[in-house]
Amino acid sequence: MKPFAHTVAVLGLTLTTAVICAFPAAAVEIEEVTSPGGIKALLVEDYTNPLIAMKFAFKGAGSTQDVDGKEGTANLMSGLLDEGAGDIQSQDFQARLDDLGVSLSYDASLDDFSGNFRTITEFGDEAFELLRLSVNQPRFDEEPVARIRGQIAAGIVADENDPQKLAGEAFRNTVFAGHPYSRPSEGTLESLTAVTAPDLKEFRDRTFARDNLYVGVVGAISPEELGAKLDEVFGELPETAELNDVPNTEPVTGKTVAVELAVPQTTIQLALPGVMRDDDKFFAAYLVNHVLGGGSFTSRLYQEIREKRGLAYGAGSWLASYDHAALLGINTATRADAAEESVRIIREELKRMAEEGPTEEELAKAKTYVKGAYAIQNLDSSLAIASTLVGIQLDDLGIDYIDRRQELIDAVTMDEVKEMARQLLSVEPAVITVGPAGA
Repeated sequence: MKPFAHTVAVLGLTLTTAVICAFPAAAVEIEEVTSPGGIKALLVEDYTNPLIAMKFAFKGAGSTQDVDGKEGTANLMSGLLDEGAGDIQSQDFQARLDDLGVSLSYDASLDDFSGNFRTITEFGDEAFELLRLSVNQPRFDEEPVARIRGQIAAGIVADENDPQKLAGEAFRNTVFAGHPYSRPSEGTLESLTAVTAPDLKEFRDRTFARDNLYVGVVGAISPEELGAKLDEVFGELPETAELNDVPNTEPVTGKTVAVELAVPQTTIQLALPGVMRDDDKFFAAYLVNHVLGGGSFTSRLYQEIREKRGLAYGAGSWLASYDHAALLGINTATRADAAEESVRIIREELKRMAEEGPTEEELAKAKTYVKGAYAIQNLDSSLAIASTLVGIQLDDLGIDYIDRRQELIDAVTMDEVKEMARQLLSVEPAVITVGPAGA
């Protein structure tokens, strides 16, 4: 292993390596592979088991690319790319995946469209060929389209009276009013009906390209072998994606929205401004959030709402850094007659944190936790590592990010954390509740 990044040429590949010490007992060597055709990937070679795991993502190709009136297109397509491709119809395609022991799935988020692929090396050639067909030649036949659409529609109907879903809908419509982020990624019953096979093909054709493709691979495969597979699977894609412009937006704050629903509990969500991932003060915000509500059982919100008063089973907060917006969200659920008290307590904790910041002990414990938990949460399996490799690329963090991450966290000062707490938490939040009238 090399203790620094370097670049060499190997059989037409450009290869950059960096040693990543994820935790003291293990070091992971990440290699940047550029195929003969110019397709890049991050690779961690691991011959412990005869397995290859791949995560890949098309940046910007998520549900924000759904056409108005056809919301749910990206999500519907995510359920269909393994339902037949090339000359292979749905049942036969699924049977071949099963026979080869191949795991293949897709997912559409707000911003990106991603795929998960895993195979044993013995059947690698056949498995990668199925992946190639799935990415480049999906069939979108009538039966699987109707079946997957029906499954999604059934889920939409089942969620019509789900407090969490209704709260999420009210949250999106309030915080991201008028923006593509406000739309339901699964679509509506009406919009799903409007999505046709040609719409799915058009979506894939314009959003899947080499310039917005990011790949992470972990397993028993060499850089030379991976380079060939990258060209084989993704080389047919167009060079440039034709993505619709998505504007940046600031979350709407200061509004109160109450959705009436005859249920015993009231679901509560709050929204505040967040910090974009490329902001140099991101980790200051990350630590503020951890102390406030991201630290689960040790966080202030959990302690005040659950432990001290028993008002809810849990309470927490999270940072969301999308491509075009950033927010800090808070959520809990409590009995209807305690909703007002719970909101008051949250407001009091926001005010206290904004004015005082965390204590020295809280900050030290937060730093220790977020450094130690990273490997457990992101590096505990081949596919988890592959996903982390893709995330590093999507956020443009650099091949040595996992190593630098601890240094970045340690470098955050108390003054920076207090200033970030003031910046984020002094704003009047948006408050969304779903529950009985008068709660």
